[in-house]
Amino acid sequence: MLALSATVLSGTAQASVVITGTRVIFPGDSREVTVRLANDGKTPALVQTWMDTGDEKAAPESVKVPFILTPSMFRLDPEKGQTLRMFHTGEPLPKDKESLYWLNVLEVPPKARDDEAANKIQLAFRSRIKVMYRPTGLPGSAADAPALLQWEIVRRDGTDGYELKVSNPSSYVVNLGAVELEAAGHKYEIEPSFVRPKDSARLPVPRLASSPASGATVTYSSIDDWGVLRPAAPAKVHKNDTLH
Repeated sequence: MLALSATVLSGTAQASVVITGTRVIFPGDSREVTVRLANDGKTPALVQTWMDTGDEKAAPESVKVPFILTPSMFRLDPEKGQTLRMFHTGEPLPKDKESLYWLNVLEVPPKARDDEAANKIQLAFRSRIKVMYRPTGLPGSAADAPALLQWEIVRRDGTDGYELKVSNPSSYVVNLGAVELEAAGHKYEIEPSFVRPKDSARLPVPRLASSPASGATVTYSSIDDWGVLRPAAPAKVHKNDTLH
């Protein structure tokens, strides 16, 4: 019964405090940007906000980022909103590519009354979205970057399995929405991720036990600045059995 209750709870529980938008673009020529929060629930919530560099387990007080958030802690009443102000401290950041950070919003519900405590489970929710710092004058555009991705089949380090290596030669972060590898008449759904600019990422390919012959293709989509899913043209996949 307890296991069933936990399953139902995890399937129906949801955050009341929501972030307007799915990502934040911070233009390099702006001193600050704003992010809107709203409490769609029926009770007030204590909200804590902070940013991180990619380690979601890092404690807020241990993270060093070149941004300041205000307010960092506040009460948000039901059906009310709050605007976060995000300032760049002026610390130098790369001028030839985007820099990637994350915004965290932690919602803590009010303490239950004594007559509710025995029969009520309270959960804290954390929402986390990407923040892309975009310098001015970058070549190309964020919209064109997904089409420039390069795909390659490589061996997984220390195992007999294989991964899909995706390289991003552009100056923009590419957020993948869906990825599917088609090889030798089989299709492999791959957990999407993101690729930093001028960098690469490795995506595990479940059930792929041997390196496919030539002719493999990847079908994928990306998520643009407004959170819209954009399909890309299928791309050829190269093979490299010697790369570790």
